[in-house]
Amino acid sequence: MVAVANQTSGRASARQVAVWDPLVRLIHWSLAMTILLNGAFVEEESTTHEWVGYIALGLVGLRLVWALIGPGHARFSAFPPSPRRAVRHLKAMLAGDRSVHLSHNPLGALMAYNIWASVIAIGVTGYMMTTLTFFGVDWVEEIHEAIFNWLLLSVALHVAGVAFDSWRSGINLVRAMINGRKIIPDGRDVK
Repeated sequence: MVAVANQTSGRASARQVAVWDPLVRLIHWSLAMTILLNGAFVEEESTTHEWVGYIALGLVGLRLVWALIGPGHARFSAFPPSPRRAVRHLKAMLAGDRSVHLSHNPLGALMAYNIWASVIAIGVTGYMMTTLTFFGVDWVEEIHEAIFNWLLLSVALHVAGVAFDSWRSGINLVRAMINGRKIIPDGRDVK
């Protein structure tokens, strides 16, 4: 169910739509924190690094389960991974379309799946490095580091995409990921 409320500030009016529930927001910001911690602050070969990595993996696992059983905007069906839809969305944006997607837009959906897959791959290769079979095996460590570098690039593109879409749509997406509500300017088509 979508909760919509009219909100008036000055001359412009907008609709406020509840989109991301508390668990989605908690997982999002916690995952961002684990990536930041392991990428910038925690010693790479430490036990803390391993545990932060396991927490990140657990957060993605929880998010994937929530995408099956959670509320409407959290479900896979709200933002299916579709390269075809992403290309159509990109063409529409280039043509000046300023429509609003209640969940992730098609490009954002692909990025979410990409980030989740990257964290899973990092977690798997990180775990492999702790086993007797793969401990000290160079190619596993190289793959682990390459995927982490891909994740950092993906996060940078994600942040840039959020900034661009906030500008394009007139919706503060960071605020929406903090309070769970998008404030949609009147006259915007909603998808």
